Amino acid sequence: MPLRRVLTAFLMAGLLLLVPACGGDSDTTGSAGTASPTSTVQKQKLAKTRFVANAGLAAGATYQWIVKPYRAGKFKKGADGRKTALVKAGLAGAFAYNRLKAASNNAKADPTLSKMVAPLTSGIDALKNLPSKLRKGEGTDDVVSTFQDAITNVKSAGEQGGAKVTDQVPSLSQLAAG
Repeated sequence: MPLRRVLTAFLMAGLLLLVPACGGDSDTTGSAGTASPTSTVQKQKLAKTRFVANAGLAAGATYQWIVKPYRAGKFKKGADGRKTALVKAGLAGAFAYNRLKAASNNAKADPTLSKMVAPLTSGIDALKNLPSKLRKGEGTDDVVSTFQDAITNVKSAGEQGGAKVTDQVPSLSQLAAG
């Protein structure tokens, strides 16, 4: 059984490296290069909804696979299931970063949200290299707090912009897909 878990962890980590980031939420042109028939008002409504969905998925992944295992002591050396927890946390970190970037792009299409989220883009960009640190088990205290802070700030900005974000826990297959 342990060999099976290790192989699964390596396969999931490999998928993360092979699957390109899915950040195509900001595309406004059709496949033929023509403008989308969606009006500006509809785009803004959809942008707020997409923001809530993407930020909620990022928050759920962060809490479920980074914060909870950290609080349970799963990241400490010698902890039972540490390697699996770290691999899942790395996948969740990459997923959360991807969804936060998408949420940031969604917020740009809504005038109110864009004002609230714009100051957070540098904080979101700072998350880019943290998933690899999680997978390696490096500096988990700082990494976890950085993710928590970013999620808290995005949730606060969303609420100020009229878009309340609630945690939505993605499945492991969603994490692996990006």
